[in-house]
Amino acid sequence: MQLGFVTAILPDLSLEEVLAEAAAQGYDCVEVMCWPVGKAERRYAGVTHIDVTDFGEDDAAQVKRLTEKYGVRISGLGYYPNPLVGDREESERYIDHIKRVIAASARLGVNVMNTFIGRDHTRSLAENWQRFDQIWPSIIGYAEGQGVRVGIENCPMFFTGDEWPGGKNMAYSPAIWREMFRRIPSPNFGLNYDPSHLIWLQIDYTAPLWEFADRLVHVHAKDARVDKHRLDEVGILGTPLQFHTPKLPGMGDVNWGKFFSVLGDVGYRGPVCVEVEDRAFEDSLADRKRSLRQSIQYLRQFIA
Repeated sequence: MQLGFVTAILPDLSLEEVLAEAAAQGYDCVEVMCWPVGKAERRYAGVTHIDVTDFGEDDAAQVKRLTEKYGVRISGLGYYPNPLVGDREESERYIDHIKRVIAASARLGVNVMNTFIGRDHTRSLAENWQRFDQIWPSIIGYAEGQGVRVGIENCPMFFTGDEWPGGKNMAYSPAIWREMFRRIPSPNFGLNYDPSHLIWLQIDYTAPLWEFADRLVHVHAKDARVDKHRLDEVGILGTPLQFHTPKLPGMGDVNWGKFFSVLGDVGYRGPVCVEVEDRAFEDSLADRKRSLRQSIQYLRQFIA
């Protein structure tokens, strides 16, 4: 396995500066954010370390030179919008950019693109399957043609009021993954697996690794702490951020020794990228760099 981090936590640095920081801290790889250039739609979104809008061979060559210079590879290209949003024009913009990121990943030889399935949060899961069937087969078909695997992160995206009650990413549970892959059995369709989301959803975060071992495209290393006293106050119907807190690896409820043990047993040998969403480490660029340093020091005991 290779240890990396998600570049969204360093929006104020250029790609070269991100790679230099990764190399200095001893990381093997980075998942590079590829949002369209412009205003961020939410926290950790809108970060553009590679602009894929008109990404040609010269652009790819320049990025490859940088990765070779610093000895840090790209684990995947990331872009996490909501392609199943109810507004069709907005949805088409997201789908178009997803395909641009897929094409850039192929051109770079990375061949991994990470994203969300999306969801119309105002409609039922059954109604969202109809939109899924309209949109996702063509996206995965495009990825197949490019030789790219698409990793779907398992974050429900219903932390804030504008995401309630259904959330904006339907791919959050094993039952839903099973149905996704039944509808689109392509080997280019898989998971960007993040155990932290399963913690607060009260789902076993190691058991699915066995069933979905061949679908593991990419892995995120983020932790989560569930505060029982808060949960007792608001219950499971409370907005999740009322009772759970995203944390750096080792500072929440994930048993990382157990997680990596099972991850290795199922045959996963790919990237594991730290995703920093811990507000305790976000006051300054120095704090965010410190969060990456603390994370690698902790996780190196599991990935030598």
